[in-house]
Parts: sequence; C-alpha cells; structure tokens
Amino acid sequence: MAIQISPGVSVSEVDQTTVVPSILTTAGAFAGNFAWGPANQIVTVTDEVDLVNRFGKPNPSPTTNTTTSFLTAASFLAYGNNLKIVRAINVGATNATATGSYIQISNPEVYTDFGFNSDQGNVYGAFAARFIGTYGNSLAVSVVDANTYSASWNVNGYGVASFFNGAPGTSAQAAAYGAANDEIHVAVVDIGGAFSGTKGTVLETYPYLSKATNVTDSLGNSNWYKQVIYNQSKYIYAMDTPGYATTNSTWNRPASNNFVFATLATRSTSILSGGIDQDPSTANTITAFSKFQSPDDVDISLVITGDASNTVQQYVIDSIVNTRKDCVAFISPPSSAVINQSGSETTNITTWYNGLNRTTSYAVADTGWKYMFNKYSNTYQYVPLNADIAGLCVYTDSVTDPWFSPAGLNRGALKNVVRLAWNPKQTDRDTLYSLGINSVVSLPGQGTVLYGDKTLQAKPSAFDRINVRRLFIVLEKAIATASKYSLFEFNDDFTRADFVAMVTPFLRDVQGRRGITDFRVVCDTTNNTPQVIDSNQFVGDIYIKPARSINFIQLNFVAVRTGVNFTTIVGAA
Repeated sequence: MAIQISPGVSVSEVDQTTVVPSILTTAGAFAGNFAWGPANQIVTVTDEVDLVNRFGKPNPSPTTNTTTSFLTAASFLAYGNNLKIVRAINVGATNATATGSYIQISNPEVYTDFGFNSDQGNVYGAFAARFIGTYGNSLAVSVVDANTYSASWNVNGYGVASFFNGAPGTSAQAAAYGAANDEIHVAVVDIGGAFSGTKGTVLETYPYLSKATNVTDSLGNSNWYKQVIYNQSKYIYAMDTPGYATTNSTWNRPASNNFVFATLATRSTSILSGGIDQDPSTANTITAFSKFQSPDDVDISLVITGDASNTVQQYVIDSIVNTRKDCVAFISPPSSAVINQSGSETTNITTWYNGLNRTTSYAVADTGWKYMFNKYSNTYQYVPLNADIAGLCVYTDSVTDPWFSPAGLNRGALKNVVRLAWNPKQTDRDTLYSLGINSVVSLPGQGTVLYGDKTLQAKPSAFDRINVRRLFIVLEKAIATASKYSLFEFNDDFTRADFVAMVTPFLRDVQGRRGITDFRVVCDTTNNTPQVIDSNQFVGDIYIKPARSINFIQLNFVAVRTGVNFTTIVGAA
C-alpha cells in the first residue's frame, strides 16, 4: 500500500485465490517423413483430415516412402486430437520451381529471409512450390494483367477465366497515388492431379492483387501479390516477377505519382518442376525431434518415435524426455525383429533392447508392429505400435485420469489392427516383461490389448509403472506451474502457509480421484532454515503415496464338503 501524505482513504486488493492449475496431458509429439508440408517446424494437427491437408497423403516413390510416418501419426490421431508434428527433411530434397532449379525452402520462416527480395536473378522463375517434394511438380501458376487477360485464359489447356469476373486494371488506391496498371489475377492449378486427384483442378485463385508494395485491400491488409500469396496460399510462394525481362524494373515497388507499372507482354504461366523427395537420414530425424527439446518452446506429454532407429530412440530418451522430465517417450523394436521372424521374436527384441542400452522411467517399450489398412492406396501396411500405446494414454486420460494404467481390457484396446506382426505367448511375455517391455496381444473374442504397464526403469520402484510416472509428471508440472507465483515473494510464514494452502486441496482432489493413497506437504521452518532463506531459496517437501496398478491376480478356488460352515474355514486354505 502506498504511503499517504494527507488524510484520505486508499483501497487496494490482495489476490490470495491462486490455485494449482490443470495441465495438458494428451499432447503428442512426433517427427517423421512426410510428402508435403513445412519441415523443421512444429505444426499442430487435430485429426486425420487435418493431417492430409497439412502433410499430404502417404506418397511412396522410388526415392522415399512416407507411408509409415503418415500411418503412425494417423494411428495416434485415432485416440486424440492434439499431435504436434515436425517433418524431417533431407538436404537432397527440394522444392519445385518455375525453372526447375535447386532450392530448399523448408518452411515459411526460411522464405521470409529472401523471398520478399525484389530480384533474385530469375534463377527460380516467378514461383516455387510452397513445400519440398515431388507433389510440387503437379502445380502450374498463371498470371495475367490488363494487357494479357482474355476470356480464353487457360493453364496448360485447362480453362480458368470463369473463376474471375473481369480484367485486372488499376486499383482505386494505386489510382489515388497517381499510379496505373498495378492489378493482376493469379490462378494455381493442379495440372498433375497430385493434390486433388483430378488433373486441371483449380486449387486457388487470387483476383485483383497488386504489383505495388503499398496497396492495401478494403480491410487495410496488404494487397501486394507476394504478401497475399505468402499469407494465404497452401501451395506456392512468389519469387521473381512474371515476365521478368519486362517487369522486373517496375514491379514490387510502391505506387507513386505518375508511375505506370509495366504490363506483361504475354500471359505468364509457370509449370513447376524439379521437386525431389528423399528419405531423411538419422541426423535429419534427430534435427526434427530437437524442436521438442525445450519445455519453454512447446508443451508436450507423449513423444512418439514411430519406426525410428536405435540412435534416434536414444536421442529422444537422453535429450528430450530425460531432460525435460515432463513427458514420456514411446518406442517399438524394428520391423526386422518381429515381421516374418517366426520363433526368433523374443531373441530379436532382447537384442534390440540390449542395443538400446537405456533404463529410464520416462520411456515405454512395446513388442512390435501391427498390420493395418491403408485407405489411400487400398493396401495393407505394417506400422509400429508405439503411436497406439501413446494413444491409449490419451484415451485413459479421457475416461479416467493420467494416473490410471492404460493397459488391460478396460482401457488398453488398440484400434485399427488387422493382425499383429507377432502375438507373444505367456513365456515370451514373461521374458520381455522382466526387461520392462510391454506385450501387445490379440485375445480371442476380446481384441488386441496392451498387456503390461511398465516403464523402462530397471530399478524396482514405484516409477517402473506407467501410471506412477505419469502421476508424478502431472503433480510436478502442475504444482511447479503454480509455484512460479511465489517467486520474488518473501520467504516467511505467510508465503509458506499460502503455498501449503494452495497445494493441499489439489492433492486432496487427486487422492479423491484415486491417484494417491496419502500425502503430506511440509513447508515451514524445518525445511526453510535460516541458511535456505538467506540463500534466497524456498523449499516445499511433498510426500506422496502413489496408487499401484494390479499386475498379478491370484484366484483360489477351494472345494469343501456339504456340511462345512464357510465361516470356520475362510482364510485357512
């Protein structure tokens, strides 16, 4: 409260209503090989339709196969609606351009570093595909202005004039500046049919854009053609000016008094080519996964590794989940360990596990791959199970809470499984479970089920179970978030009591929802000693008794004689 100099009334508010917030527990993270979309940049996808729109359909080709990554992502999205994807890209993969020249524009941020420059020597032509890959070779972009517009306007034989209601000319704003001939029409056509499935489909139209950098639309937004295409197009970037020889000296500059923008001598149509697919290397995939390293940059809970190699799996464990300590990695053995390996699967998985050489409560391993239908090619495809196991955690969160086990018949049923590459028997399950590897089994009449809930922690403790690890992630993350409001306050009885009052109701709620059996919060002078206070520190000790999942059931059936009284023998067997 401010010190008053003269008599008066001062009113102030003190907010003591801080509570422990709810936190996100269902956000997945995945880096993989996709046919389209931005690379080395995090993109949030909400469902499979969104996945197709942003990253293209699975696109197997002689140089790359994106099917496994796509179906891995789709498998997770069958359970949840929040998957953050980073497309991994190889240095040899390229965008299609109007000239076919090599360029790699991995994402919009890369384009802004050079794409708005007025002159790049026409090396790439007037347009480039927005994203890397052979999909871009399906595109054509056509531009007309006042001198070249006609009702017979077509792109590679496909008519587009009907999408525009007249010829471009001079915009009202350019005219107000005293300039002329600034307007153009732009049409983007799928001449190869890769995007739409039908050759000649008009994908995008941009009427009455401006050659001038300072002309705006009716809402005050830039109407400069490069900026509009950058902001709105799903397919292209504008590079150098169409009709470069005659237009480069006047386009892409402000409209001004008595300035006349050069018109096209002929209609400009760019057929894009030179787009190349190439499978990302291990290093490329690690670069993509590295986008998830910092909790300050992105909030995630479940890291899917797909068909990643041992090296990538080790990186995810060491540099992401073990470092962040607020998410769990899900890994599967390689396809070569379980597909067409009759009788050798357990040995192969054990060899993979030994090569992984990691023990951590922040990772969960399963036993293999599933066979699922790929509707995009009308074929069947093997896909690793780790996306499904992460998905079961999402499903568990939706029907109960993160501290419940995702395994078993109640919450552990997998989706979209035609069959398993390998269905482990009891002996195999026993061997692998002792290593911390959770079996996925197909049970007659009951479906395909996750039949284990261990983490990869070798040390026997509460943290060798998925539900306990996820419980503590929730508790630590939520309480840590709330505790930030104690920073820069005084370490005194008031602040300590406020902390206890904030944490206790939260833990009592978790206890009531069966996550913990008991708890205690200590934040007083016993742990905030004078030395702690003088060091500008604050200590809160939170003791938790986590609830444990049932892994083993013993059923004893005892036959007794007809005249026996049950009360005399119960507990005696």
